[in-house]
Parts: sequence; C-alpha cells; structure tokens
Amino acid sequence: MKFIVDAQLPVKLKQWLIERQHNVIHTDDFPTKHLTSDGEIISVAEEENRIVISKDSDFYQHHLIKGTPKRILFITTGNIVNRELIQLFELNFPTIEGYFTSGSNIVELDNDSITVHS
Repeated sequence: MKFIVDAQLPVKLKQWLIERQHNVIHTDDFPTKHLTSDGEIISVAEEENRIVISKDSDFYQHHLIKGTPKRILFITTGNIVNRELIQLFELNFPTIEGYFTSGSNIVELDNDSITVHS
C-alpha cells in the first residue's frame, strides 16, 4: 500500500510503515515540510494512489464535498505520545489493511475502535 502521512503525525509512523514494506512519504519530505498545503497533499495522494493518514478533519470534509482524497485513514486519538500511537498501529493495522484492501475508502482509528465510513 502507498501512504502519505500528514504533518501532525510523527515521522516515526512513516518509518514503522516502511519497515512493513509500504511505500510511504511524510509531509516533511516535501520542500515546504509541515507547511505543505492540504491541496498539495490531496493532489499527490490522487496522482500516486496514496492513502492520506491524518488527524485533520479537513481531509474528511473535503472527501465528503469533493470526493478527494479518495482514501483516508483518519486518526481521532486526540493527543497521545508517539509510543502509544505506534502501539495502536501494531494492534490494529492488519484490520485497517483489510478494510482498504476490500475497497473501503475512509477508515477511522481512535483509541478504542476502528470505524469504516461509507
């Protein structure tokens, strides 16, 4: 799978995904780093068929209104330390992968559950 990790999430998450053989870029990889616009992130996600991983509800709202980005992993954990975020991914990522593989477009991960939005 191909992902783009938004600025509010750690580069450590990018590394974790790469270790699991995924193709991942982080907004820190762009020339403007954390200042990369949502529009540019959406454009790259669409051009390269990437799933946007973000805590930013603007991506979800944009999807509802314009249909892009097509696929989002929406993180709604609130503020947690990086170690806890990685633990959540370790526990839940096989299920999340399954949802995206089966055609889901919006998957939400919070501290206690995974929700698929249609």
